Amino acid sequence: MPKAKVTLVSGMKFRGEAESGHSVTMDASSEFGGGNAGFRPMEMLLTALGGCTGMDVISILRKKRQVVTHYEVHVSGERSSEHPKVFTNIKVEHIVRGKGIDPAAVERAVELSSAKYCSVIGMLGKAADINTTYQVIEDTAPNSLVNQILRDEKRVPKDNKPNPYTSARSLEPKTT
Repeated sequence: MPKAKVTLVSGMKFRGEAESGHSVTMDASSEFGGGNAGFRPMEMLLTALGGCTGMDVISILRKKRQVVTHYEVHVSGERSSEHPKVFTNIKVEHIVRGKGIDPAAVERAVELSSAKYCSVIGMLGKAADINTTYQVIEDTAPNSLVNQILRDEKRVPKDNKPNPYTSARSLEPKTT
């Protein structure tokens, strides 16, 4: 069972530590006695949702051999006016930029994350309506930049020449 420890630092500032050894600072705004020195707990929920679904989607897109050059997940939430002021509606927008991205691959990756893999969506979806959209943008970056991304993903060798034994698509122009 995952564990976390949250410790008061001062005022309304807390340090959260996860079992993984990572930590995060949380604080309230000055309006509520804090020093505005960290995430608000409800912001952390939205951030966790974005991180969870983002990790799912990029993993699926990489398995589908999509060449993603930039990826963002924008998450916003509407809250109830009554305490405990839970989220009642959450909007998630996936913005995927790349070379020759198949919109159907993005749609399927987002669908799998939302319906099957993302635990945070599964949990928050019990309390809030979660509406998910996606946008695919064709990247006009030079092929050398794209090949750098593929190299970082271990899909193209350092000499920029496509390796026929990898699953990466060649992005260099063919000359005959």
